[in-house]
Order: sequence, then structure tokens, then C-alpha cells
Amino acid sequence: MDNLSDTLTKLKITAADRTEGSVEGCLVCLLQALAQNNAETSEKIQASGILQLFANLLTPQASCTAKVANVIAEVAKNEFMRIPCVDAGLISPLVQLLNSKDQEVLLQTGRALGNICYDSHEGRSAVDQAGGAQIVIDRLRSLCSRTDPANEKLLTVFCGMLMNYSNENDSLQAQLINMGVIPTLVKLLGIHCHNAALTEMCLVAFGNLAELESSKEQFASTNIAEELVKLFKKQIEHDKREMIFEVLAPLAENDAIKLQLVEAGLVECLLEIVQQKVDSNKEDDVAELKTASDLMVLLLLGDESMQKLFEGGKGSVFQRVLSWIPSNNHQLQLAGALAIANFARNDGNCIHMVDNGIVEKLMDLLDRHVEDGNVTVQHAALSALRNLAIPVVNKAKMLSAGVTETVLKFLKSEMPPVQFKLLGTLRMLIDAQEAAEQLGKNAKLVERLVEWCEAKDHAGVMGESNRLLSALIRHSKSKDVIKTIVQSGGIKHLVTMATSEHVIMQNEALVALALIAALELGPAEKDLASAQLVQILHRLLADERSAPEIKYNSMVLICALMGSESLYKEVQDLAFLDVVSKLRSHENKSVAQQASLTEQRLTVES
Repeated sequence: MDNLSDTLTKLKITAADRTEGSVEGCLVCLLQALAQNNAETSEKIQASGILQLFANLLTPQASCTAKVANVIAEVAKNEFMRIPCVDAGLISPLVQLLNSKDQEVLLQTGRALGNICYDSHEGRSAVDQAGGAQIVIDRLRSLCSRTDPANEKLLTVFCGMLMNYSNENDSLQAQLINMGVIPTLVKLLGIHCHNAALTEMCLVAFGNLAELESSKEQFASTNIAEELVKLFKKQIEHDKREMIFEVLAPLAENDAIKLQLVEAGLVECLLEIVQQKVDSNKEDDVAELKTASDLMVLLLLGDESMQKLFEGGKGSVFQRVLSWIPSNNHQLQLAGALAIANFARNDGNCIHMVDNGIVEKLMDLLDRHVEDGNVTVQHAALSALRNLAIPVVNKAKMLSAGVTETVLKFLKSEMPPVQFKLLGTLRMLIDAQEAAEQLGKNAKLVERLVEWCEAKDHAGVMGESNRLLSALIRHSKSKDVIKTIVQSGGIKHLVTMATSEHVIMQNEALVALALIAALELGPAEKDLASAQLVQILHRLLADERSAPEIKYNSMVLICALMGSESLYKEVQDLAFLDVVSKLRSHENKSVAQQASLTEQRLTVES
């Protein structure tokens, strides 16, 4: 270290005199000292004040330039040296050197700038102001096609520099995207896929940039899908495949790229991985199976990619995914059920799947998960059943297959996601009067619905419970169903539902309440009064923001409530005539007509 002090003193003198031979000798000594103990040597360099002199030595024509840049690259490996490098004014001369024709100067300059930028806001900001990123991207473009080892090493350093410059910084990543870095990196990957270090650097860069929404369009306009799939097929090491997966996952969120990946043959690669890993208990294999099957499900979220893989229900991919459902592997059961839910996104697919026995497979799967089952599998299988139940022609088939009986086994679930999908599936199935009546008379179900109507922490469950209660009444039109709901304390929830912020829910509640008033007003009278139904109807009619159908159904309900003495008294006390008479001139004809009828009823009764 005494030699180091001498070297630094000597370097100060020779650097000022620009004695190149002596400067080079001093720099060699510094590099040797840094190789032995980087942190301690860097501290001495900082304390000596020599950094300020380096700026003058970074000239394109000087023979020592590459060594100076190398010293800067080495000291900047230490976090505490990055701001001093910026403060010493080294960024601007380094950025100028990016225009050099000397390969070694370019290499060491790229390293120096990359290390100064690493995790350093000040470093990045200085490189940004000096315009360094654009020059590096231009150099990558101009050097892209050369495949000699020295050039590939330089390309790797430049990619690394851009990574350090923009890592976890959205605005700098957006800047690189606007400068056109994506097509350049994709081209690099295609030409240099044999070079492991450069390939890895491109993948890390893609992984960072792909998180930005603005990058997806640029990626979609390149052949990234083809290049990644080609690269993926060559990989046998788990770590390398994992790196590619980390790029594929964010890219596959884009529908255009989903289709490109499917066309490039990614699905076949994923299915192969599943087949290879399904029986393994090794941690890496289990993780890879999960990643591959999750990505498969993600590709099916795109309408075009999904339809391409469905192939009218005859596609080999569709058939392979079906075979996952009866598997003993929970991850595959989950992916299989989610895939079916994604295939079930249009009526044609749903009808084909129900006709070909998918419902029975899903019911078998659910039966395996009733007691202490896997919640994610339950949720996925119920999602698939719910989607399959949407086409009208499927409902009766699914009911006769016993879907409601299977679904009801999960009534005791305490998991809101499962509750939500269970409710949605039942609501989709009960368009038929018979089914609605059968379920509506099921006291256990109705009691659970009433309980979930109060699940304030889970708005989805609460909303679906209300909607199912209403649907049971609307589709069954049954006195017995209404009695069951009254006895279980469901009336107040339907009244509250009439005040929902969603018009569709308000409307469903009002229609159900009108049926209650028409069919079974006596038993419901007390609950309707204590839930302040009449006051709510007055508010809905007086509120100019209420939708026409809400006003219409509120008036229908008012007329139906006149059969109850106590409720009719409430109607009289609230001066409904004033509100209703104003609605006779409503722009909606149905509302205006119903207002005239309601006004007549109110006048006659009074």
C-alpha cells in the first residue's frame, strides 16, 4: 500500500504534465492494486483527489485512455465511489468516448458507465443528460451483425450498460423504448443466440422492458416470439429456461404476442415440459411444471390464440389439456380447469364441451376436493362450470347431469373466492322455473345466502348472494320460495339491493319485490315495512338520476303494495301523487304510461 501512495503521488504529477509513458505505468500499478483489494484501493484513490485529473486523461487520441476507463470501471464497482465519479466530471468525457473506433476504449468505457449507473440515481441522471443511452443504442445497431468474439464481448458490455442505466426505472426504460431499443435487442438475440453471455443479457433486458405496457406494441412488431421459442427449444438447463419464462410471462399478457407465441410452437414446448415433469418431486421440476402450465393458461386468455388451440374441440392441445383434469397432480388439475374456463368463452365452444362430457369431468374433479379440498382447484372448476352454463341450451343438460347437487356440496366453504363462483354458477343455471323452485325451497341454501348477503368484507359474495336470492323468486314465481326467503330473513336484503349503485341489481330487486307483493304480501308485510321499502321507493321516484326502468318498476311495486293496509298508509303519508304525476310527462313512454296508471290507482284508493 506504500507503493500505492507513491503511485498516486507520481500519477498526480505526470497526469498534470501529460507524460504518457509514466501515466501508463502508474495506471498499470493502480489496476494491479485494485485487483488485489478493490475497496481499500478505491478509498485511497478517492482520498488522493486523483479522480478529478482523470477527466483530462479521457481523450480519444491518448494511448492511456482505455486504462483510465478501466480504472474508473473498477473503482465504480464500489457503491461509495459512484457519486464521486459523477462529481469528478467523468461522465461527459466517457460518453464522448462512446464514439471512439478503438475496441478496447469502447469496452472499458461501456464498463465504466455501466458500473457508475448501477443502482445510482446520480450516475443514471448524469448519463441521461450527456445523451449516453442514444449513442450506445446506435453503436449496438451498427455493430449488431459482427459475430467475432471481441465484438460480441463489446455488445454484451453495452447491453449490460443499458440494463444498469434503466433497471427498475420506468421513465428511463420508456426512454429506451422510444429510442427503438427493442427491435435492436431482438435482432441481437437472433444473430448471437449461440453466445450465452450476450443471450442472457438480452433476456434480462427483455424481462425488464416487458413489464412496461408501452413496450408490448414494439415487441409485437418484431419476431420476438419466434426467437424466444427457438431459443427455448435449445435449452436443457432449468435456470436458462426459467430466464426465458420470465420474459414470456409478461409478453404473453399481450393478445397479439399470445397468438405469435402459439404460432411459433410454444404450446408444444410447454406440453412437453408438463409430460416430462409431471411425476417428479424435485423442487425445480415442480416449479417448472407450474410455470409451464400457468403460461399455457395465460395463452388461452387471448380470443384468437384460444380459438386456434380449440380447433373446433378436435385440437390435440385441447385434448391434452382435458387429460390434466383427472390427473392426480393438483397443479395440473388447476391448470386444466382454468384452461376449460378459458376455452368456455363463447357459446359454440361451451355447447361443444357440454355435449362431449366435460361437465362430468369437472364434477368428478370437484367431488375429489369436497373434504379439505384444494381451494384453488375448487375455484377453477366452479369458474369453468359457471362459464359452461351461460348458453341457454346448456342449462337443462347441466341440471340433469346433477351440477347443482355437486355445487351445493361447497355451501359450507368459508373461502370467499369459492363462495363467489358457487353463487355465480347457481345463478347461471336457474333460468328454468323448476330448477329455481327446487333451489328456492332449499332452506339450507337460502339461509346461507342470507348470511352471505351480510358479507360486507367481500362485496362480490354479497352482490352475488343478493342477485341469486332475487333470481330464485323471479324465475320460480313460487309462493313456497317466497315463504322460505321470508322465514330466512331475506326480505331486508332485497330491499337494500334496490338501492344498489348498479342499475341491473336495482332492477332485479324491484322485480323480485313486486312478485313478493303480488304473490305473498301478507307474510312479507312486516319485513317490507321495517326495511323502509316505501320510503326507498319514494326516493327512487323523486331522484332524477334514476334510470327509466327503475322508475317504471318502482311504480309497479307501489301498485302491488296497495294490497297491504299498513303499507298503503305509508304510501299515502308520503304524498306519492305529487312525484308520480310529474312522471306522466316523462320522455320514456313506458314510464309515462305507468305513471298515469299509478296515479289513477292512487287517486281511486284515496
